Amino acid sequence: MANKRYSCIGLVNPKSPDNVGSIMRAAGCYSVSSVFYTGTRYDRAKDFVTDTKRVHLDIPLINIDDLQKIIPLGCTPVAVELVDGAHALPEYTHPDRAIYIFGPEDGSLSKEIRAWCEDVVYIPTQGCMNLAATVNVVLYDRMAKGNNTKSGPKF
Repeated sequence: MANKRYSCIGLVNPKSPDNVGSIMRAAGCYSVSSVFYTGTRYDRAKDFVTDTKRVHLDIPLINIDDLQKIIPLGCTPVAVELVDGAHALPEYTHPDRAIYIFGPEDGSLSKEIRAWCEDVVYIPTQGCMNLAATVNVVLYDRMAKGNNTKSGPKF
């Protein structure tokens, strides 16, 4: 039986090459298939400083104008944002196929982006987390709940 699980990441106008490098490293650690990003701030600053495992050579990092246009077939878009009505990550059941959408380091996801996402989740913390740390926590939660996805245990 083929593995139904698949995940990728969408970043909205990331700013810091340190964060994107760390996100690429997390993508490699947690078997993410690809990372997409919008905006031009990262392109002006990129150098993969913290992608010490050079994951960008194995996992595509693709600049795109509109994340909604590249949602992989069958993927559920999941916004990660601290807003009213969002599901707390500890209680969340991850979709089998997901694209996780994260906002910029210095801002939030717009209402327009959250509107086309099927789920919105947040990480209950005492304060604001760093973008790369947030990505790591969400991907770890997905992995840790491997038997708690919509299709159940992986065989």
